[in-house]
Amino acid sequence: MADYAKIFKAYDIRGVVPDELDEEVAEAVGAAFAVMTAARAVVTVHDMRTSSGPLAAAFARGVTAAGADVVDGGLGSTDMLYYGSGSLGIPGAMITASHNPAKYNGIKLCRAGAKPVGQDTGLAELRDAVSKGEPPESAKPGSVTSQDLLSGYAGYLKTLVDLSGIRPLKVAVDAGNGMAGHTVPKVFEGLPIDIVPLYFELDGSFPNHEANPIDPANLVDLQRAVKRSGADIGLAFDGDADRCFVVDERGEIVSPSVLTALIAARELAREPGATVIHNLITSRAVPEIIAEHGGTAVRTRVGHSFIKAVMADRGAIFGGEHSGHFYFRDFWFADSGMLAALHVLAALGGQDLPLSELLAEYSRYVASGEINSEVSDQEAAMEQVRGEFAAQPDVTADDLDGLTITGPGWWFNLRPSNTEPLLRLNVEAGDDATLAKVTDEVLSIVREDT
Repeated sequence: MADYAKIFKAYDIRGVVPDELDEEVAEAVGAAFAVMTAARAVVTVHDMRTSSGPLAAAFARGVTAAGADVVDGGLGSTDMLYYGSGSLGIPGAMITASHNPAKYNGIKLCRAGAKPVGQDTGLAELRDAVSKGEPPESAKPGSVTSQDLLSGYAGYLKTLVDLSGIRPLKVAVDAGNGMAGHTVPKVFEGLPIDIVPLYFELDGSFPNHEANPIDPANLVDLQRAVKRSGADIGLAFDGDADRCFVVDERGEIVSPSVLTALIAARELAREPGATVIHNLITSRAVPEIIAEHGGTAVRTRVGHSFIKAVMADRGAIFGGEHSGHFYFRDFWFADSGMLAALHVLAALGGQDLPLSELLAEYSRYVASGEINSEVSDQEAAMEQVRGEFAAQPDVTADDLDGLTITGPGWWFNLRPSNTEPLLRLNVEAGDDATLAKVTDEVLSIVREDT
């Protein structure tokens, strides 16, 4: 019997295959999802993991048993699944464990129009339905048909970004043996781009490095390739290619906050006065630049379900997270690393400066990056930090997501992990000395008893 409480996470279903997640579980989820959404059809896409094809087929069996049809999109990225759901107007399922190690797999779900399914938007309800183990009742089972989504996906993305007239670019791309190796060639087709490919072979065992570009260790090969090849830019995607990280022509990693600011400025040039969403650990430069370009900045909690919900509620044109997720109103408010990459390529190719100089105006502060500390009593540690800083002059605190303390020329956010006994610290300041001082001060309190 599967432990559904363990594999149903905040935003998706994920577990070790086959111990926690197997074809029986996938089939049960497919049936319950079809019933919950009252779907006439469900679109499925899967990644390159060995278990993904069989799990997708099992999910489809469940959907058809419940009387709904399945549009099988085959191999693809998570944002290609969102394209399928949005363009077809039906719910969708992506079989992937994203950047997790090879032994894992999972199911990401969305309602028609790529609307998210998270704990508060149907995932808890789905877990309860699957746990009851009640087989669906349908007098007429549905059918499965295959459909090529890749061509339509690639074409649609290029209608959202003006790439006409860009100069020729040499672009190093690290697909991490993930789905970008399948989607990048099609998306870049017809563009004046010379690709320097790294690890385009689809291999769910990830033989070269983890497909998780948020870890700098997984960007080393791309940094080396950019410098060796003289590339104008480097792009790195995670396993299901919904996140994109960028390396400049010097081999330096570009902060996702800088990319958020760049893309926000581009979108605001297209639609002056629009609203742009950013989460609370993006750089303070982001809301500043949004305001300078005539936009309205809205700050949210961390996590894609929060970003998507606020974007839809406010009709925001764009949203960015420091984790490398970028969301677009015209892409059904969903996230697409590939669309973010096209924006950066359009900006770079539309002028003559190297990427580092182009991005200089969007980088204003120094940041610590995320620092994790193992803490047994997270709440007590956070309250101790609050107390120590509350006594300082010109300091304010807010509790939107964890604890954010703002002082003169600096700020930090301290958040508990949802799944581990960790506190996550992000610090930003105007200079290196202030950054080091504030970081050391917070960590000395957090780690006092560890």
